[in-house]
Amino acid sequence: MRKKVILSVFSAALIGSYPLGALATETDRSPASVGQQLEQPIEKFVSVDDFLDAALKEFSYQHASEEMRDEIVNRWVLPGELDGRKAAITNGEAARITIRALGIEDDEKSLEDYLNTAKTQRLFNAHVQVNAPLTAAELSTVLSGYKTAPAHGITDAGVDEISVEDFMKNPGDFGYELSPDGNYISYSSSWENRFNVFVKEMGEDSEPVRVTSSKDHDIVASFWKDDQILYLKDGGGDENYHIYSSSFKGQEERDLTPYPGVRVELLSVLQGIKDEILITMNKEDPTVFDVYKLNIKTGETTHVAKNPGNIVSWLADHDGKIRMAVESDGVDSTVLYRDSEKDEFRPFVQTAKGDTITPIAFSKDNQSIYALSNKDRDKVELVKLDLQANEEVMYSNKQVDVLNGVYDRTQDKILYSLYMTDKRHYEFHDKNFEALFNELKSKLNVSESELLIVDYNKEMTKFIVAVTSDKVYGTYYYYDSTTKALTTLAELGSWLDPDQLADMHPISYKSRDGLTIHGYLTMPKNKKPENLPLIVNPHGGPWARDMWGFNPEVQLLANRGYAVLQVNFRSSSGYGKEFLDAGNKQWGLKIQDDITDGVQWAIDQGIADPDRIGIYGASFGGYATLAGITFTPDLYAAAVDYVGVSNIFTLLETIPPYWETIRNDLYKRVGHPVEDKELLEAVSPVFHADKIKTPLFVAQGANDPRVNQAESDQIVEALRARGIDVEYMLKENEGHGFQKEENRIEFYNAMVRFLDTHLK
Repeated sequence: MRKKVILSVFSAALIGSYPLGALATETDRSPASVGQQLEQPIEKFVSVDDFLDAALKEFSYQHASEEMRDEIVNRWVLPGELDGRKAAITNGEAARITIRALGIEDDEKSLEDYLNTAKTQRLFNAHVQVNAPLTAAELSTVLSGYKTAPAHGITDAGVDEISVEDFMKNPGDFGYELSPDGNYISYSSSWENRFNVFVKEMGEDSEPVRVTSSKDHDIVASFWKDDQILYLKDGGGDENYHIYSSSFKGQEERDLTPYPGVRVELLSVLQGIKDEILITMNKEDPTVFDVYKLNIKTGETTHVAKNPGNIVSWLADHDGKIRMAVESDGVDSTVLYRDSEKDEFRPFVQTAKGDTITPIAFSKDNQSIYALSNKDRDKVELVKLDLQANEEVMYSNKQVDVLNGVYDRTQDKILYSLYMTDKRHYEFHDKNFEALFNELKSKLNVSESELLIVDYNKEMTKFIVAVTSDKVYGTYYYYDSTTKALTTLAELGSWLDPDQLADMHPISYKSRDGLTIHGYLTMPKNKKPENLPLIVNPHGGPWARDMWGFNPEVQLLANRGYAVLQVNFRSSSGYGKEFLDAGNKQWGLKIQDDITDGVQWAIDQGIADPDRIGIYGASFGGYATLAGITFTPDLYAAAVDYVGVSNIFTLLETIPPYWETIRNDLYKRVGHPVEDKELLEAVSPVFHADKIKTPLFVAQGANDPRVNQAESDQIVEALRARGIDVEYMLKENEGHGFQKEENRIEFYNAMVRFLDTHLK
């Protein structure tokens, strides 16, 4: 298959506020007698190390991660610029660091230039000399002036209010993909208020052709098979996706897998095999997925591999044969292998203790596989395994898991590894692809973290490229590497002005038991970062993580004047096995402490007003919302629970049938309803509703297969039984989150009104 790559207010250091050993103490450097020197006041000069430490505390929000602090310092200080970390730093050197931290470095050539620029920003007193050591008094001036520097452009007036509709309506054309021959391009766009699929011929002035006609529900994904378009759609949020053919190229638009209550997933498009694809379905047994060949012209399915009841994933080789599978009891797993489809599977690699191996692809000769693995290590790494399971590590990162290795079938190689620390980063394994990436980065004048190569043709001459950031929803481009022509295809949310949107800052802090917690803090635009109303927004999962990038609901809240805190609490994925496992059976306990500690961190920095703290989350984030107002009832002044869990017992009783293979993992990570009965009762908010006094708004989709409607009904009924008025929005035509544009807009309008009522 072709690849797809589908983010203390430091108290101003006053003279004498440092330990004596932390500052270089020197006398006046002008010639003078000993007696004269003794009569002069002793100046306290700041060392390089201490200036950097103070700057990191004041100029960044990385207060706990040494690795991220080192990365920031490496951006501020280039090789050879400073002689030693213990020496006193000069005013010019301190000015250079500060100007880079502000992001306004221009054409400064000398330290004198940097100091002059810093003086225009009112960061240094006019009389200071470029080569004189920075004093503690001058450090105080720099630190206190940083956040009010003219470069920030903060008047504390905020920005104009942008409507909920502008943030939450369908953003425009997206999901661009090239046909295998590169002659057509497909994408999703709104028609009748629902996402449908359109196709346009490349190099032609003809109008795009709509090839689907869905009026009831959005089409969630589409893909090419040769010169045909196929798409996936479910029924009103039930997540039982079917594969449909489109009306493109004379093909009839119809459901190719018309089986009620069955979930279909794409396994392989079977390149080189005409009219057939590999899919998995839970048609025979709702708890597991078998493998089928599907003829996209006739709709005929052929059973290829039977699931004995414990297979959680399958992998086809380059010839389209199922040669590898992963079996699991929900905790430990085994990668299975067979020489041909006529042979029985045999153990290939055994894992234990929650280790995982995720196969990516076979090599072209079918003699090795590429995989993501954390077997016998903490972090997930990109590896290559031969058929004797001998392992070669291709890429690892000390800070985080490798998220993906992108394999190119034509070249038979991994093009790059993808990982995310503060932002998205790449490790390239192919020099030609790296050169292309850097060429596009230069053409578009963007950073590595803002650029995505979404799709390309077999010859790697035609590319779909996307640019996105924390303040840019996304822009798609078409790039022809033979002509070097770069053409804009679509700009998502074109009506949103990036200059009116808010920066998302990567942060880190220490939990009360010493873990480093990462996350993101988004500040309202043109507001002083002081005493702001704060919304803490715990993510779902909890085995997921927040990432740097455009988030319309975060931007909506920031536009309304809220600071928004997103916390990758323990059990979040991406930070290694130990961090993930630290959240086992800690729902409402240490996981919740991490969230609470994040709120306290924001209060301690002077950013958040302790009397105006709100909490809003979806799915597990909804559980964390309810847990927050249950177990720390005095912390929050308002709460919004969106498709959240209130009763862990009923959650475990009503999981989708195809989650049965991970039930033991849920028991390990959440708790067993019998063996851990007291624990689950203690951390299920519905049993402690008498503690809740925070105003609450609940939203739920009636067709939610993950967090059933009963989860919201229970907590609403428990509170109303106590005479507490809970705002409750239930949508009969939605599932796990509101996908329909009109419902989305209604929900966020109601949420903003609710939060404003209680926090402003």
